[in-house]
Amino acid sequence: MNLIFIHGPAAAGKLTVGRALAELTGFKLFHNHLVVDTLLAVFPFGSEPFARLREEIWLAVFREAAAADVSLIFTFTPEPSVNPGFIGSAVTIVEEAGGQVHFVELTCPIEELERRIENPSRAEFKKLRSLETFREIRKQGGAAFPSLPAGIRIDTSQCKPQASARKIAERFGFIR
Repeated sequence: MNLIFIHGPAAAGKLTVGRALAELTGFKLFHNHLVVDTLLAVFPFGSEPFARLREEIWLAVFREAAAADVSLIFTFTPEPSVNPGFIGSAVTIVEEAGGQVHFVELTCPIEELERRIENPSRAEFKKLRSLETFREIRKQGGAAFPSLPAGIRIDTSQCKPQASARKIAERFGFIR
């Protein structure tokens, strides 16, 4: 089982690259908003039950996928309501089942993130779409999160989604 762990700020292109990578590799795409949007139907973002259940669901899916040898692409936005121990727990679950976690950081200049944040395509899920809120979250340290393990880093302002997916697949040997 392989877990491709794509992380980066809002509007960096995680879901778009994840979709292209899933098409290229045949891996299942387990993106962040599948769980986030489900929990937002009941709990406010960042509330204690929201954060606890979000992590429990993420880890349960990783555990079951690892047990069934189902490779995944996971998208993740590091932010303060996530338990910093989540990353280590995810790696442990996958590695104890004989799998590997491959980290991919998507970056993008702030000006481009701000241009993308209100893009209508972000409405498909309950993604952040307000430039004002995006700026306020960043101002209040909303992007603060411990560093994730090294892997591959791609600037999505310089690399189209399909090319980014190809770079990731080639880097980790997942071209089918």
